[in-house]
Amino acid sequence: MKTRDELIDELIDLAFAEDIGDGDATTLCCIPADEMGRSRLIVKEEGILAGVAMAKRVFQKFDPELKMTTYIADGSHVKPGDIAFVVEGRVQSLLQTERLMLNIMQRMSGIATTTHKYQKELEGLKTKVLDTRKTTPGMRIMEKDAVALGGGCNHRIGLFDMILLKDNHIDFAGGIKNAITKAHEWCKANNKNLKIEIEVRNLDELRQVLEHGGVDRIMLDNFTPELTKQAVQLIGGRCEVESSGGITFSTLRAYGECGVDFISVGALTHSVKSLDMSFKAF
Repeated sequence: MKTRDELIDELIDLAFAEDIGDGDATTLCCIPADEMGRSRLIVKEEGILAGVAMAKRVFQKFDPELKMTTYIADGSHVKPGDIAFVVEGRVQSLLQTERLMLNIMQRMSGIATTTHKYQKELEGLKTKVLDTRKTTPGMRIMEKDAVALGGGCNHRIGLFDMILLKDNHIDFAGGIKNAITKAHEWCKANNKNLKIEIEVRNLDELRQVLEHGGVDRIMLDNFTPELTKQAVQLIGGRCEVESSGGITFSTLRAYGECGVDFISVGALTHSVKSLDMSFKAF
């Protein structure tokens, strides 16, 4: 399996190939190869900054001689006019890396800002907001990093680092007991030490899970707050509890007040607004 760094490097390579192709015609036609300059990252909207570390990787991968001086760290609260960093070096390199760097930073900062807003809504409760696999293809690592920088928690990274028995798995496996049993058998046969989570759609399925046991977390799918309270009481602390499905910002705290450990929110990554910023010469 490829490492985190390998996946990020592949994404950066693909993004440059997509954007630059066989050469940046605009830059190459009017900027001498030896011209030096500097640009700064200017924040234009209040939020949580994310992507500084990734920006440095983009610059270094394209041109190792680019020098980046960081003034504001990832995870910091920023406001319009803040200067996050300055980059010095070949002007051709500054111009050719600008769009990819901004695409990454604006999206990551938008995710971190949204996550911060959701987690702040749960202030005073034990509940943590979770991301999902509803991410931009190829950008999952960056987007999940942004969730963490915004104060949220990461769910599983992919299909490989946790077992999540959802409704289709359960139905195809022949029911809840079969699905849980097969999960344990597979882990043992393949020497895997993975947490097992199972989704339930109603209180009857919840009771079946509790009767059988053998899971680390139960996901309450599309439960109302009232049913969630009942479910939390039935579970009685025997395993972690996650609420999921149709939960919006306006209903978030109501679910948190039910006593769940986690609330998973696809909107953290699938429909966020990017944070406004620019990269300007000076």
